Amino acid sequence: MRKPPGLFRRIGSALILVWMLGFLWFAWFLPQRAPDGTATDGIVVLTGGGGRIPRALAMLDAGKARTLLVSGVDRQVRPAEFAAEYKVDPARLNCCITLGFDSVDTRSNAREAAQWIAQHKIRSVRLVTTDWHMRRATFDLWVVAPKGLVIVRDAVPSRPSLKILFLEYNKLLARIVAWLLGW
Repeated sequence: MRKPPGLFRRIGSALILVWMLGFLWFAWFLPQRAPDGTATDGIVVLTGGGGRIPRALAMLDAGKARTLLVSGVDRQVRPAEFAAEYKVDPARLNCCITLGFDSVDTRSNAREAAQWIAQHKIRSVRLVTTDWHMRRATFDLWVVAPKGLVIVRDAVPSRPSLKILFLEYNKLLARIVAWLLGW
């Protein structure tokens, strides 16, 4: 007669099943673009993926926000180089665009954005990043942003590999667990 599986085996199997179902949801239902008509006080775009900065600039040019933070700009990039690369009028850069040089990863992007949001008294922000990165970026911003901030997710569509989805899903889970544990 065969012995029924132990409690730990059942719990382990249930956790694996929950992880697998969560991964399927994460991969199949990537965040989408926000409607172009949605207006916010500011825009935060995270560098690192194609199409992010052009999308944020297009929304700024369309009048969907009054100011823009480009978070995670390489320290060697000069404002004039940024303006030339993205065809931004220098006057527009001076009045309405902040280049953030203090972040190197998603968590520091969120801290840099939260400081900028508080400094500019922003109550609603359009967050622009790649679709596969949006959930973790939103979570990290939510953790450190001023309470009551409305975050409009504006995901740039991509074609992520299974490897990217796998890594990003596990980074998101690890980040949530770390937050729950107070790390």
